[in-house]
Parts: sequence; structure tokens; C-alpha cells
Amino acid sequence: MKLYRQRNRWIWGFSIGSESWNGRLAMLAFVIVFSIECFFSLPIIEMLGL
Repeated sequence: MKLYRQRNRWIWGFSIGSESWNGRLAMLAFVIVFSIECFFSLPIIEMLGL
């Protein structure tokens, strides 16, 4: 149980849990982008003007 708490602790820089947080934030960003594309029926690249 002690090791599990160390992995999920928010520490800046390279740490044991940094890869877990990176994955969680990437999944959250993917869901947000997907939701925006479905709601507006436009690709996110076109919305950004690229």
C-alpha cells in the first residue's frame, strides 16, 4: 500500500508516478478533443486554422 501511494503522488520532474500522470492527462486531452470534434462536426485542425 505504501508503494501505491508513492506512485500517485504529484511530484514535479522525473518521479515514479510521472508516467502514470502523463498517461492520464493524455487520455483526458484525447477525450476533450474528441468531444469538441463531435460537438462541432469539424476537425480540430480546421478549427485552429491549420
